[in-house]
Amino acid sequence: MAPTLAVLMDAIAEIRIAKDTTFALLLEAQRRGYELHYMTQGDLAIRDGSAWARLAPLVVRDDASGWFDLGEAEWRELRNIDIVLARKDPPVDAQFIHDTHVLQLAQDAGVLVVNDPRGLRDANEKLFAQHFPQCCAPTVVARSASELKRFAAKHGRIVLKPLDGMGGRSIFLSAHGDPNLNVIIETLTANGQAFAMAQKYIPEISAGDKRILMIDGEPVSYALARIPQGDEFRGNLAAGGKGVGIALSERDRWIAAEVGPELRRRGMLFVGLDVIGDWLTEVNVTSPTCLRELDAQFGLNIAGQLFDVIESRRA
Repeated sequence: MAPTLAVLMDAIAEIRIAKDTTFALLLEAQRRGYELHYMTQGDLAIRDGSAWARLAPLVVRDDASGWFDLGEAEWRELRNIDIVLARKDPPVDAQFIHDTHVLQLAQDAGVLVVNDPRGLRDANEKLFAQHFPQCCAPTVVARSASELKRFAAKHGRIVLKPLDGMGGRSIFLSAHGDPNLNVIIETLTANGQAFAMAQKYIPEISAGDKRILMIDGEPVSYALARIPQGDEFRGNLAAGGKGVGIALSERDRWIAAEVGPELRRRGMLFVGLDVIGDWLTEVNVTSPTCLRELDAQFGLNIAGQLFDVIESRRA
């Protein structure tokens, strides 16, 4: 009997398959003989303490003219699924957290959930890097405008961001004395009601914001440097950055070695580290990307590496 895999993701009809990591994982699972099923957030439920989902049979093809077929969805108890890939994009809001509690019930019933639902709850992508201050540039997280402005006065140029975004959204470059700094802080903190993060500006962003993919705590040998284009300071591909594959530096490998054991301890099998210059800036756990770009540039099969680990865990 074929093993079963269910994926929790955003709308599959709207993805760009040439760049979509979730799609690459589904192609690899199908190649290995898995029976695939598809669900979105609205398809999760709890019945009498058990995790359920409305699952649609899924077939995928690496063909931009038509990359998937869905069968008729039906409600199934998730304990009867072997693997769940939790690949819902941020924001990590209340509904996302609620999803992790449903997936926790499935995991407690014996399903392998990737990544671990507890880790998805605990490892905020902006904050988790602060567990490794030796790897990070100067950073402050605060609701207080005076605290954020104190940081700007100390460090000059700074980058400010919310704690729950992705793809470069709502990231600001500012500085001490910038007449826009007050309104940036007011916007990000909702006038002191929400945390915002400020980091010292790292000029090496001009050479790219490196994405290092980690599989069970070990780094893939190449990173994707997402290089800002034109007058844009953000390297995110969603913000127009250009992706260039590079070999890991010794510093990159040191950062990976510092972070990797904790990722493994928390059951975070597939994670993306963001590194600018010599500094860790974020730890992406919800739906890390850049797999297809690295595969294409270096002839890799990163999804295959991940599934080797997944199958060893199942065994």
